[in-house]
Amino acid sequence: MRILHTSDWHIGRTFHGVDLLADQGAVLESIAELVAAQSIDVVVVPGDIYDRAVPSADAVLVCNRGLEAIRAAGAVIVATSGNHDSPARLGAGAAFASAGGLHLMTRVGDVATPVVIEDEHGSVAFYGIPYLEPETTRAELDVPTARTHAEVLSAAMDRIRGDLATRNEAGQHHRSVVLAHAFIVGGEATGSERSISSGGIETAPASAFDGVDYVALGHLHSPQTLTDRVRYSGSPLPYSFGERSHRKAVWILDLDANGLGTVERVDLPVVRGLARIEGTVEQLTTDAAYCEYEDHYVSAVLTDEVRPVDAMRLLQQRFPHAIHLEWRRPEGSGELRYRDRVRGRSDLDIATSFVTDMRSVPTAAESGLLARALASVHRETEAIRGTATTADRGAA
Repeated sequence: MRILHTSDWHIGRTFHGVDLLADQGAVLESIAELVAAQSIDVVVVPGDIYDRAVPSADAVLVCNRGLEAIRAAGAVIVATSGNHDSPARLGAGAAFASAGGLHLMTRVGDVATPVVIEDEHGSVAFYGIPYLEPETTRAELDVPTARTHAEVLSAAMDRIRGDLATRNEAGQHHRSVVLAHAFIVGGEATGSERSISSGGIETAPASAFDGVDYVALGHLHSPQTLTDRVRYSGSPLPYSFGERSHRKAVWILDLDANGLGTVERVDLPVVRGLARIEGTVEQLTTDAAYCEYEDHYVSAVLTDEVRPVDAMRLLQQRFPHAIHLEWRRPEGSGELRYRDRVRGRSDLDIATSFVTDMRSVPTAAESGLLARALASVHRETEAIRGTATTADRGAA
């Protein structure tokens, strides 16, 4: 049996305010093409399919299209919920979906109820462990005093090992794959993951998974091998500039008659690169050295002596996907006082520059709104001054 391990799609996530649905749709299509090219039998997705518990209608549409493409390419899909997903919403209609080859394993009480898929060597049991928050799952797992992720994960794995033993004692050997969404000791975060610590220790040991053939992990966003049998696939797209040097990938593994055979990393195509560039506005917008980043998502660090006006608009003329900038005063440059930076500029000019630096050039409607707001403040200020002057005259 050939299995493709991917995770942490985070459909619906934005990147510094930029909608990534088109990029996410493209990378899911790439995964579907890989399924067809590699003759994949099962795709496993251990959590964080969506970025929010209540995804938008557009995010649901992108997800559905991706799942349909993977299924049409010939693979059965087994997925669990992560800490970003709503188990109830993701698992809605799971019984009907399973009839079409999409198995959504989101219920804590069902961790020891596998999806069993047959191949030429016999049966493979897929167990799904959704994200386990200790506070809300310990009672259902019969560990009422559990406070850590390690304790609730161990309780879930005890149930899984018990079910496997029962099946094997019945006379038919089952190879096993576990999907889990957790932070396992030895894994390294990229910075774009949401913390799962809630009063207790957020990590669990890889030894918690002893006794199964392969563990497909989700939660951390870079491909990682903790042991030969315990791996993170990482997210299919980068979700922070700290991941700009990462190459996103999936794992493809083969199960033979004895269990885990080969495991191969397959890199995914780069939908759009990430770049962090540094220099003055003049350098960044004219230097040929930056040509290769013109179609990238760009984070720019400006080193001009004085904070440039309209910097984002100027950058986006060359880098249309520039989405983040910061100004770093060069070492040794003089400290400008606020009054020096705004001397001779109108309130509207200052407010417009602020909006432009923080986001982009205001629209005509937004500029009008700023002008009306400032005019209103000026009128109120003058009215207060007039009242104060009248009171002073009366007192005299």
